[in-house]
Amino acid sequence: MVLLNDILKNVAVINIMGSTVVTVSALQIDSRAVQSGDAFIAVKGTLTDGHKFIASCIEKGARVIICETLPDSIDQTVTYVQVANSAKALGLLASNFYGNPSSQMKVVGVTGTNGKTSTVTLLYRLFRALGHKAGLLSTVENQINGEVIPSTHTTPDAIHLNQLMKQMLDSNCEYCFMEASSHAIDQSRIEGIRFAGGIFTNITHDHLDYHKTFDKYLKAKKRFFDELPSDAFALTNIDDRNGMVMLQNTKAHKYTYALRSPADFKAKIIDNNVRGLQIEINGAEMFTRLIGEFNGYNILAVYACAVLLGVDKLECLTHLSALAPPEGRFDQIVSENENITGIIDYAHTPDALKNVLHTINAIRKGNETLISIVGCGGDRDAAKRPVMAQVAAHLSDKCILTSDNPRSEDPNEILREMNEGVTVTDRRKVLSITDRKEAIKTACMMANSGDIILLAGKGHEKYQEIKGVKHPFDDKSVLRELFTELGK
Repeated sequence: MVLLNDILKNVAVINIMGSTVVTVSALQIDSRAVQSGDAFIAVKGTLTDGHKFIASCIEKGARVIICETLPDSIDQTVTYVQVANSAKALGLLASNFYGNPSSQMKVVGVTGTNGKTSTVTLLYRLFRALGHKAGLLSTVENQINGEVIPSTHTTPDAIHLNQLMKQMLDSNCEYCFMEASSHAIDQSRIEGIRFAGGIFTNITHDHLDYHKTFDKYLKAKKRFFDELPSDAFALTNIDDRNGMVMLQNTKAHKYTYALRSPADFKAKIIDNNVRGLQIEINGAEMFTRLIGEFNGYNILAVYACAVLLGVDKLECLTHLSALAPPEGRFDQIVSENENITGIIDYAHTPDALKNVLHTINAIRKGNETLISIVGCGGDRDAAKRPVMAQVAAHLSDKCILTSDNPRSEDPNEILREMNEGVTVTDRRKVLSITDRKEAIKTACMMANSGDIILLAGKGHEKYQEIKGVKHPFDDKSVLRELFTELGK
């Protein structure tokens, strides 16, 4: 239990009605979870407004209400705290409630369209290999010193975020590596977190269903760097045309990394093959089992971050070379009888898909058939659907368009929109099969000895979301089963 006075530190308060010398058992933004002695923060969300539930929270025993608009009916037994922005206040409240854990560790946030999960996961694995206690907050999973904690969002809400960081601190973690999604930045979920550093990977077409315009999406990413403290570092990919935009207004120490441009941290790919990358970083060579130019950027960002955090350069390169790729990121399995290679990758944006297909085409011998299986999620940015199909059809020998979490939408309508992007020239290469398992089975039946099957879009996900229900579905497991069933 924490005193309300202590929780309100640095929060921009407009008005207080009632005593601040009151203890708070827990912070809640979900009215259904409120219990006696809790503080309820009424946040105006994208789907609903928490202010509608203030009365029911008081009935459940909430002792403190933090809101933007005071209710018409005031309960004299409750303390009301009026703030200008509940979402922003929430981050500071949560940080104060849990004892400001981020200020007692070195927290590094990674933002960008592609590469966030790979970068934070590799950083986490690297620092654990170096003997440090560390925490991970990612799309795939959250971890505290090797203990896996299921992940439901790329970036948790401010309460759960600080709760996890407090657990990390209690486990003596020195570092925390986390993804900072554009949604989380825009919704102030990372407000109150003190970052030791920030990394920008790249920015391409994504999440316009939420941000509406690319400019707003760009500004959400930039806001993360604008708010970094002066003793932090801001590391940006200068090869991305918007890389320097991220550094324009930051108070943090500025650093750049690149494969193509002059930069503080510069790398050159010497060899890129099916076994991995031979890469030179600031004059020193190393080998990594990660494949493709996009992983060259990820490895370089990880190296640069580690050096900026004080890791010895040679020790960093030695441990980096031993790291395996994260689950669902260019994840490979090979069929037993016909040596067919299956590649499972989370690529769910046009640019990420293009990167994966370019990588496969660069390392293949030339006599294999490349069969791509691609879908687009429902209730998400519809503008990328025809682009995804166009990329997949153009860069593959054969392409099967299928479902990928249709959610509340008709999967056949999603496929129709995807097909609009396929050119007349590429039309002959393309099939549309709504059922994802059937699409994978068809690809397996089409594949001959030595061919390559790419399953794009789901990566680490273990479900297929249809009409609000998450049905168990794992691309890697399904592919492995079908290889066996078909005798491949």
